[in-house]
Amino acid sequence: MSIEVKPATAARFDDVAIMLGPKNPDSSVCWCLSHRLDSKTNRELVGRARGDHVRKLCSRKVAPGVLGYEDGEVVGWAAVAPRAELPFARSRKIPHVDELPVWSVWCIRVRPGHRGKGISHALLDGAVAYARSCRAPAIEGYPVDNKGEKVDPTMAYVGTRALFERAGFIKAADTESISGGFPRVLMRLDLR
Repeated sequence: MSIEVKPATAARFDDVAIMLGPKNPDSSVCWCLSHRLDSKTNRELVGRARGDHVRKLCSRKVAPGVLGYEDGEVVGWAAVAPRAELPFARSRKIPHVDELPVWSVWCIRVRPGHRGKGISHALLDGAVAYARSCRAPAIEGYPVDNKGEKVDPTMAYVGTRALFERAGFIKAADTESISGGFPRVLMRLDLR
């Protein structure tokens, strides 16, 4: 299996919509915005406005994430961006390790029917490569430390410590955040 990972640009917005959008465009689903926007803006964006906001993000110079393709079909998404643009920059639960202008990867999604093939590994590697191409000095993730226990699929989007370790990340700090009943840890990879 070969997964090709590409930036989520405006030309690929339809694939972003497949990965993140609802079947009913008027529904107010996440669109991978809940950790990208402050809570007030996140609550105010409803229905189609959420997809419109993501379309604008895809039109910027720096893409809001990366997409994974298997035989030309979109099968995955990973959100990645400079931490300074995200609520993580002001989080009281997820600490700052230092003052480096790091990037964050916080959401990894694989389409149903394609899970269990290692696509999340390719997506994380692709997010790292994209951050590196944008000259990020380091990249962080905030996965659950589930110690091998099963994670509810709806909460697995943050990734697991083992996934990040396999990609070369090391634990840099504990956090006060919990997802799906598991503590989250700050994992970091130096890109310099």
